[in-house]
Order: sequence, then C-alpha cells, then structure tokens
Amino acid sequence: MAAGLESSAWEALHQVIDPELDEPITDLGFVRSLRVDDSGEVEAHLRLPTSFCAPNFAYLMASDAKDVLRALPGVTGVLVELDDHHDSELINTGLAADAGYRDTFPGEAEQDLEELRATFRRKAHAAAMERVLTRLLKDRPELDEVDLHAITVADLPDEPATRSLLNRREAVGFDNSPSALVLVDDEGRPCTPEQVPFRLRFARATRISVEGNSHFCRGLLRTRYPGSAADQAPRAMTSEGLGR
Repeated sequence: MAAGLESSAWEALHQVIDPELDEPITDLGFVRSLRVDDSGEVEAHLRLPTSFCAPNFAYLMASDAKDVLRALPGVTGVLVELDDHHDSELINTGLAADAGYRDTFPGEAEQDLEELRATFRRKAHAAAMERVLTRLLKDRPELDEVDLHAITVADLPDEPATRSLLNRREAVGFDNSPSALVLVDDEGRPCTPEQVPFRLRFARATRISVEGNSHFCRGLLRTRYPGSAADQAPRAMTSEGLGR
C-alpha cells in the first residue's frame, strides 16, 4: 500500500506549481523528501533556493502541497514542512494548524493567497501566449505580426505548447472555444491591430522574466544543496536558448 500511495503522492505534488516560475515543484527539485508509511501517513519536506524566498510564495506552495496530498484516497494524515527558510517555524506552525496565510502572518499579509495566485496565473498565461504566437510567426511566414490579432484557438497547431496555453487560459477563466481570439490582454480583452506590437512585447518581457527566474533559481538550489541537480527535471529549450 505504501509504495502505491507514495507514487500517487509524487504525482499529486507534480500538480503543485511554483507561482512565480510556472513549473511544478517536483521538476524544480523543491521536494526534499517524501515519506509514506503503511498507515497512510504522509510526510513531505520542501526546500527553496534561498532562505529568504518570499514567505507568501513559500506558504502558497507548501499549502498547495498539503491540500493535494490530503485529497488522495488512502491518506490518513499529512505533514508538510518547509526546511531552511527564515520563516520556517512560522510557516510550519501555520500549516499544521491550517491557519491560512493571513493568520500565519498577522499584520503583514496585505494580499491573500488567491489574489497572489491570480496575479501569477495571468503572468503564466502571458508567457505561454507569447511562446505560442512567436512560434506561429516562425512556422507561418505568410503571417505578419499585425495578423496575430485575428488568430483564434482553432488556428493553433495541436502541440504541447498549445495545450499548455489552453490550460493557462482555463486557469484564468478565458474562453477556449475554437473561435476565441488568442491575443488578449490580462483581462481577456482582444487586441486591435494597432495594439499588437505593444501587447506582444509586453508578453515577451513577461516570458523572458519567468524563464530567466527559473534558470536562476534552479542554479541557486544546486549551489545550496549539492546533489539536488538529480532531483530537477531537464528543461526544454526555447528558441532564445532558455529553458521553460
């Protein structure tokens, strides 16, 4: 039983996304250890690239990890702890009590976790949108940049990058029907032809920032925890040379 539940627990943790880096915590190497006993008790320890990573990001990931593990059939109890962070004691106490972020950091949490999650989902969507549309321009030389304002979901190729974009559109509540326009702003509003260059540049800057932060944090983790490279999934390469 323990072996099967441990496999399910790893799969569940793969669904927990670092909100800033837009990658699963399992791929990033942020899961330090996972233990499942025969009674169904699950214990997971998380780690981050530095001891001073933002507490709101840290709490969000740890809280999401606890939620996905607790939802697994056969789990009788869950302990999730964040190791080696300057607020580990506060975060772990709050997690154990299911106190929530605001009650864990009273007087400091100006933004609740759902607002934070929404902010980074919009950034992840912008990055995925730019990635797909830039690839489309390269694959279809008859298209000019301005033509992107009329591209619909039905125009996109059936490939992993498109599926990733559709997942992120769904996460922010955007329409995924075949006739839905792909190039939109953070509120889901279509762009006019005149707005295309600015919106594409803005989305490109967001994508480069996300990918660059991921590259940097992976390196920091490997420096902080020798041997942790073995726990990081290889990153696919973009045309700009950065992983994603």
